[in-house]
Amino acid sequence: MRDFPGPVGIRARSASGNRQAALEEIGFRERTMEKKGIVFDIKRFALNDGPGLRTTVFLKGCPLSCSWCHNPESRDFQPSLQFRADRCAACFRCVEACPEGAVAASGGLPVTDPELCCTRGRCTEACPTRAREIVGREYSVGEIMEEVSRDRVFYEESGGGVTFSGGEPLSQPEFLSAALSACRQEGFHTVLDTSGFAASELFIDTASLASLVLFDIKAIDPEVHFRLTGVYNKEILDNLARLSEEGIETIIRIPLIPGMNDDEKNIRETGAYILNLESVSGVELLPFHPMAREKHARFSIPYRGPEAESYPAGKRLKAEELLLSMGVNVSRGEAD
Repeated sequence: MRDFPGPVGIRARSASGNRQAALEEIGFRERTMEKKGIVFDIKRFALNDGPGLRTTVFLKGCPLSCSWCHNPESRDFQPSLQFRADRCAACFRCVEACPEGAVAASGGLPVTDPELCCTRGRCTEACPTRAREIVGREYSVGEIMEEVSRDRVFYEESGGGVTFSGGEPLSQPEFLSAALSACRQEGFHTVLDTSGFAASELFIDTASLASLVLFDIKAIDPEVHFRLTGVYNKEILDNLARLSEEGIETIIRIPLIPGMNDDEKNIRETGAYILNLESVSGVELLPFHPMAREKHARFSIPYRGPEAESYPAGKRLKAEELLLSMGVNVSRGEAD
């Protein structure tokens, strides 16, 4: 078993009565709790982000640009402006409130120039219908622990815990490691939900702090992966192999995107790759959800994904049966 860095080892030494070790523990805890990161959502009572009832913390920032991304607001590392046109009363108070002049009336609605917008929130404060919202704010690890600790009883009763997702949570490695360490110290089961795209040592050191890793495989062929996500997958697959070597429990997640990665060739090659990984305890199939299009529009991000209204149940079943016929342990996940 790996030795985990952080407060676990320090706490053990303090128990021996060593005063210096106790002081080190206090100092370490204070530094850990002060670490800060940008979070865009905290979802309570999540059922599809690991075992039991969970609190999922969504971190800002992602190096991938998946064409079907279900959380496009996560891509930027800074807070983002969300605009819901269906809520807008066209009162244009936001135009008057913006000190940068980033909002202007156009076609009967307020339109924001992203080059001028500083996301200070003056327009959101002026909006009477909450059509405008700043998504993402800075949290300290201490503040995150206050949030997740409220659900302790639900973790204990359901076998749940805390999941860190994104975006790509490893895009904020210091904050993520500190948060995982703090959760471990409280005895919370932790899950890291990741694309696997990170420097090898950073990835393994951080993943080792989690009780379970949810790992996306979007495509096996490197050229297909690049076309779909904007990055090649060698580093991703290398990190997945390291997880297996280290014996870190992993569940593979395969998003099923119509016409992009749900062909038999990719499913079969993905299944064959998974069968060589000893630490993989299961595979979840996550079908495309059409909410992706609407969410892109809210954040003025061009949408490059499929136009399908829903994912065909028959295609999902076919992919599941193919993997099962190969000996892959498949469970039914749900798209986020």
